[in-house]
Order: sequence, then C-alpha cells, then structure tokens
Amino acid sequence: MIADLSHAEELLALYARAGFSRVEPPVLQPADAFLDLSGEEMRRTMFITTDPDGRELCLRPDLTLPVCRLYIAEGAVQPRDFAYLGPVFRSDVPEGELLQAGVESFGRTDREAADAELLALGLETAAIWGVIEPTIRLGDAGLFAALLDALDLPPGWRRRLIKDFARSGDLGADLAVLKRPDAGGVASHAGVLSALAGSDPAAARALVTDLLSIAGISTVGGRSVSEIAERFLEQAAPGDAEGLSPEKVAVLERYLAIQGNPDAAARALRQLADDAGLNLAHALDAFEARTNFIAAQGIEVERLQFAAAFGRPLDYYSGMVFELHENGAGKLDQPAPLVAGGRYDGLLARLGAAETIPAVGFAVWLGRLDAVEARL
Repeated sequence: MIADLSHAEELLALYARAGFSRVEPPVLQPADAFLDLSGEEMRRTMFITTDPDGRELCLRPDLTLPVCRLYIAEGAVQPRDFAYLGPVFRSDVPEGELLQAGVESFGRTDREAADAELLALGLETAAIWGVIEPTIRLGDAGLFAALLDALDLPPGWRRRLIKDFARSGDLGADLAVLKRPDAGGVASHAGVLSALAGSDPAAARALVTDLLSIAGISTVGGRSVSEIAERFLEQAAPGDAEGLSPEKVAVLERYLAIQGNPDAAARALRQLADDAGLNLAHALDAFEARTNFIAAQGIEVERLQFAAAFGRPLDYYSGMVFELHENGAGKLDQPAPLVAGGRYDGLLARLGAAETIPAVGFAVWLGRLDAVEARL
C-alpha cells in the first residue's frame, strides 16, 4: 500500500512531536453514520454487510468518523489531539483499499489559532515527500453559512445551497432556478413539501422514507428508498423559494465570484457586505484573525488561494476548509488533493456527543504523495 515505510514512520513522529497521540479505530464500523453524513452517493463505494440483528456495518471508507466515535466513546474529555495511520476501504480505488493518515484536534476554543496550526502541520506533512511548495486552496463553509443567514433565505433553499456548496461549490444550477419567474411555483406535491419545509432534515428524510416503505416502494430506476427520499427533499427547495428577490440572488452570485489571497478576498467580502447591507462582521473578523494566525506560522499569505465558492464534498464542515495539491497544480477542477481537511464543529454532536465540540483535522493520502515524490 505504500512505497516507502520510512515516510510513514517519519509522519507519525512528526505528529507525536506536535502532541497528537496515535489511535487505531476498529476497521468494522456502523454504516449509518457514513450514510447520514456523507449521503447515499457514498453507499456505492462502501463495502457493507449486516450483523445478526440486521444493522448495517461497513469497512471504514474514511478515518475521521471512526476517530470521532472513539473520542466520544472515551468520554469526550477536552481537549484531545489524535493521529492515525491505517487502511480505508472503497470500491472506487485500486484493489479496494488505500492507506490514509491524518490528525483530528478536539476541544480547542481558540479556533482560528488551531486552524492555522493544522494548516501548518499539513504543509509539514507534504514536505516529508518533498512537496515543499504545494498549491494551497482555501475556502470557508462557515462564512458561506453566515451569508445565507444574513440573507434570511427560506429553510429549504438554505439546506439545498449548503448541500450543493459542499458537493462542488458550483451553485450555477441552483441560481438558475432561483432566477426563474416560477421559482416559487406550486408543485404537484406542494402539500407534502410545504409540510416538510423548515423541518429537521433527518426527521424529514425519515418521514419520507417511511411513507415510501409503507407504499411498498423499494427501488425505482436502481435508486434505493433512501436515495429516492433524498431526491424528493431536494425537490422541496424550489417550492420553498417563494419571495427570494433578484437582489439576493445577485448577492450570492457576487459572493461566489470572490477569490484571491485572503487579504484581498477579505476586502472584497467587506465591500460586498457593505453594499448589500449585510451584517457579516463576526464571520469576517474571524476570517481575518485566522489569516493573521496563518501568517504567524510563517506561511506567506500571498501563497494562499482563497475562493469563496470552494467547498469540500462533505456537508459537516463548518469553517475553514483546505486542500494541498502538487507543486504548481491545484486547478479548481482537480479532484485529488494530497492533504485536505478543515473545521467541523457540529459533527461530534451529530454523532452523539452531549454538546457541540470544536474540532478541526485533515486527512493525508500517502499513495498520492508517493506518486508525486516519484516524479520529483
């Protein structure tokens, strides 16, 4: 799985010096957490089995959630810093498995400083393989959520935009729908959609799934009941968009076009907030504080490529997200980062923790780093 085991040992030593204790979560994990948090799309790549009680289990397709579950099981004593190194299993990779490393930091309330330290540690990680000047892509899921709150969007559209932003950052199709004169039109199932509007997403999904099951529907066109329910709830958003003004759509378009180094982006974001009369002061203060902490880590701010439209394909991120790509690479459509992660403050509560716990981390794909090193 890895060409140079000395690099793996060097990596674990780096994390140990930084205060991260190695953990090794079980390979077999409950499948529901991955499906609930990553969507039915992940089901197609997971190796799933069933226990004697009918509960779905899977070979872990990622290590962030298993580390979070381990932390919760140990009592969620704060703060804690964990490192990991081990195989993950997915059907969309050669031979069905790959080696993943990473770190997760739980409980630090100095969020901006913790974000900067994790980014610096990610850069040290890449340097072990000789990637000393990677392309650094930055985004901010929390800032996008703050914008949606300030715009006071209907709940259904807010939910859909957050989800689509996490998938790709490409909201062109959503904005095109919002621009249509009939965006708030009545669908044939408007009564059900109106009842679901603004409800808890998990509860709404469970209700639709139950209704489909009661009706005897198991699959349609190869889609499972859960996938059908997910698609139905996505279609609820247009009916929830009544009253969304062209001015709000224009603000979203202008926001998503902002990019550059973080200092330049902050100026553009503040100008947008002023022009639109939106209160984004708290989110932008945190954004600029994080930039200052990143600079204090010795990272040149001009190297950072921030894009307001950049999101990572998991909807649990709540703040800074980043990816490190091969030297001189990192185009917006590049699908395979070497190191990637971000802040996910709400995830632990969704997994069963008694309270919201600050959390930030990143994953490392050692095979990709091996391949880059071989070309250097």
